[in-house]
Amino acid sequence: MGEQPIYSTRAHAFQIDPNTKKNWVPTSKHAVTVSYFYDSTRNVYRIISLDGTKAIINSTISPNMTFTKTSQKFGQWADSRANTVYGLGFSTEHHLTKFAEKFAEYKEAARQAKGKSQDGKMELATSPSQESPAGELSSPLTPVTPPAMDNINGTDDPCDITPEPRPEPSQNALAFTHSPSINKHWEAELSALKGNNAKLTAALLESTANVKQWKQQLAAYQEEAERLHKRVTELECQSTQTPVIKSQKTELNQIIEELESTLKDKEEEMERLKEEVENANELLEQRHSLTQKLQETELHGRVLEEQLLGAEQRLEENQEEQENFRKSLRTLLELLDGKIFELTELRDSLAKLIEGS
Repeated sequence: MGEQPIYSTRAHAFQIDPNTKKNWVPTSKHAVTVSYFYDSTRNVYRIISLDGTKAIINSTISPNMTFTKTSQKFGQWADSRANTVYGLGFSTEHHLTKFAEKFAEYKEAARQAKGKSQDGKMELATSPSQESPAGELSSPLTPVTPPAMDNINGTDDPCDITPEPRPEPSQNALAFTHSPSINKHWEAELSALKGNNAKLTAALLESTANVKQWKQQLAAYQEEAERLHKRVTELECQSTQTPVIKSQKTELNQIIEELESTLKDKEEEMERLKEEVENANELLEQRHSLTQKLQETELHGRVLEEQLLGAEQRLEENQEEQENFRKSLRTLLELLDGKIFELTELRDSLAKLIEGS
C-alpha cells in the first residue's frame, strides 16, 4: 500500500458544533490514536483517527491549513473539505508541541508538492473553453465565482477562470476595408464571416450547454469519487491500523500475563498469611489456655498461701502452748524440788528422831 503511518500520538478528539460553530462536540469517549499518514503515490499527507472501526478524523493537509494552539494542552485546525473544525486535547504540553511541529513540517511538504497538482487542476478547469470550435476565440463565459466558504482556517484556493478578450481589428485593417477598389471583395468576406460567426455562435451556445451538463456530471462524479475515497480511506485505515492493534494486543497480553503472575504471587502470599493467621490464632488459643491455667495456679497458690499462713499461725500457737507448758512444768519441777527437799529434810529429821529414840 502506498499510504503508511509516519507519526502517531494519543489525544481526545473533538469537532466544532455544525449548528453553533462555537461549541466543541467530543467524538470519542476516551483518548484515541491520532496518526499522520503519507501517500507516496499521490504525495499527500493526511491526519486519521479511528474509534474502533469508525473514522472520527479524516483530514487531508493542505498548504492553507493552520494548526492553532488555543491552550497549553489543546489545539485545533479547520478542514474546508470536511466543512468542520477539528480539535485535539493532549495529556501534556509536550505532546501538543510535538504534534504542532509535525503539522508544520507536513504542511510545508504539502506546499512544495502543490505546484504540480495545481497545474493539473487548472488544466482540468479550463478544458471546456479550450474545446470551442473556433480555436482562436475565447468562450464568453463569465468568471467562475469561488464557492462561499465559512470563516475558518484551511480553505482551499479558489480556481478563477477569466475569459480572454476578443481581439479588435487594427486601424490599418479598418482603412483597408473602406478602400473602393476592394469593397465588394470585403463585403463578400464579411458576409462569409457573418455566416461563420452565426455558426460559431450556435456551436458556442451548444458548447455552453454541454459545459453546464459536463459540470453537473463532474460534480456528481466528484461526490461519488469523494464518497468512494472516504470508504477506501476507512478500509486503508483499518488495514494500516491492524499492526498497531496487534502490537497493542501483544502489549496487553504481556500486561495481562504480568498481572496474572502478580496475582498468583499475591494469592500465594495470601495463603501464607492465612497460615500465619491460623498459627497466630492457635497461639492465641494456647496463650488463652495458659492464661487460664496460670490464673487457676495463682488462685491455688493463694489458697495454699492462706493454708500455709494458717498452719504457721497454728504452729506458733502450739509453740506458745508448748512454751507455756514447759514453763508450767519447770514451775512444777521447782515446786517438786522444794517439796522433795522438804521431805528429805523431814526424813532426815525423822530418821534422827528414830535413831535418837
